[in-house]
Amino acid sequence: MLGSIINGQEYNEASNTKDVLNPYTREKEATIALASKADLEQAVTNAFDTFHHTMKDMPAHERSDILRKTADLMEERVDDFADTIMKEAGKPIRSSQEEVQRAIQVLRFASEEAKHISGEVVPMDAALDGDGRLGLVKHIPLGVVAAITPFNFPLNLSLHKIAPAIAAGNTVIFKPAEKTPVSAYKLVQLFQEAGIPDGVLNLLLGTGEIGEGLVKHDQVHKISFTGSLPVGRSIRESAGFKKVTLELGSNSPNIIFDDANINEAVDLLVKGSFAFSGQVCISAQRIYVQTSVYDQFLKQFIEKTKGLKVGNPEETDTDIGPMIDESEAKRAKQWIDDAVDNGANVEAGGNQEGTVLRPAIMTNVNSNMKIIAEEVFAPIVSVIPFDNEDDAVTYSNNSIYGLQAGVFTKNLDQALRVADQLEMGGVWINEISTYRQDNHPYGGVKQSGIGKEGVKYAVEDMTEAKFIGFKLKDNDAKKA
Repeated sequence: MLGSIINGQEYNEASNTKDVLNPYTREKEATIALASKADLEQAVTNAFDTFHHTMKDMPAHERSDILRKTADLMEERVDDFADTIMKEAGKPIRSSQEEVQRAIQVLRFASEEAKHISGEVVPMDAALDGDGRLGLVKHIPLGVVAAITPFNFPLNLSLHKIAPAIAAGNTVIFKPAEKTPVSAYKLVQLFQEAGIPDGVLNLLLGTGEIGEGLVKHDQVHKISFTGSLPVGRSIRESAGFKKVTLELGSNSPNIIFDDANINEAVDLLVKGSFAFSGQVCISAQRIYVQTSVYDQFLKQFIEKTKGLKVGNPEETDTDIGPMIDESEAKRAKQWIDDAVDNGANVEAGGNQEGTVLRPAIMTNVNSNMKIIAEEVFAPIVSVIPFDNEDDAVTYSNNSIYGLQAGVFTKNLDQALRVADQLEMGGVWINEISTYRQDNHPYGGVKQSGIGKEGVKYAVEDMTEAKFIGFKLKDNDAKKA
């Protein structure tokens, strides 16, 4: 039985428990003891006290060392962490190994960033009567950060919150997705082995009620959340004056102009549409293809998609594994069926068996269908023709979301024009929307979220700017 970890101690006795199931085999991988409200209160109080008595005064080089040591330890255990992700999330083993490598990179980025949190000198004499004064700006940690994380990247997305928070000098309450708690538990143990002081990183294994309690707690100073739009909206309404970073939904567009390298675009978009069964925030969901190359692209795209191996995520040659559970697979299949009932065509895939949904390519869709208007979070992509640049931009922007987009063209002027017009937090040229590095600013506009991740930018959001002014001489006396 796995339990919450508070002040370095594990709490694995509870009246309420939950089994963690392998999405592919349906076998039990672990059982967790669900945290209670008393556990939540203890975790927050402890994190608050630890911040004021330990973390607030910890020098940057010590925070950096802890993060670096954690990365080094993880590098020794890549296979173990990858196996855990594969079993609890159903992510194919190759993709699970890639996630662990990225997690190591995030820790190392954060380790370096901890040593580069700087301030500035304000030119006080730029203002009337400002001469004779000195102004300093320091960036100080916020206090207690609540990291509420999703199942789809249980290690990497968790570290995109935890590592910058620690780098900045905060304490963290870590509430992972209840479907993927094992990698979270192992991660906290790894930090402990790396020498993190008790109470700096507290783990709460629980349901949404625990997350709700963190959002409303007076001693929590920031919420960093990745998840669905409805939950994000609720957090925004309940957080009060807390700082929030919300990484929410998307239905990412990818635009293929007729001068693009079609072969390369097909190869990239098969991966970008269906990796981890489409359960990726920036998964390619809408592909707009210029009319003159639409048939060519669609034919190649269908052929390449049909060549994907669907099955057991434990096998190294598997491309597509299960969705996180059967209810999600059924929900996605229903969205396909609803679209077909309203005139859409299924060009490939779309068959559902248990937790597995075969990658589906849809055509003849319209903007009112769920598979276009909402976030599918499933291996479903729609391929849509367009005539000209204005149409491509208009279609892409016709969404409540705006996280990331991909544009394929050899025309630099066109690429920059389109990138400027797309209402997105990020735009890739000749790369899929699904591509993300861990060191660039990442976050959406419109209803895709608030704030930015990417280690440097997350660290900035984990601090508060504090002004300190000095009056060095008496200006009135000088004038006299």
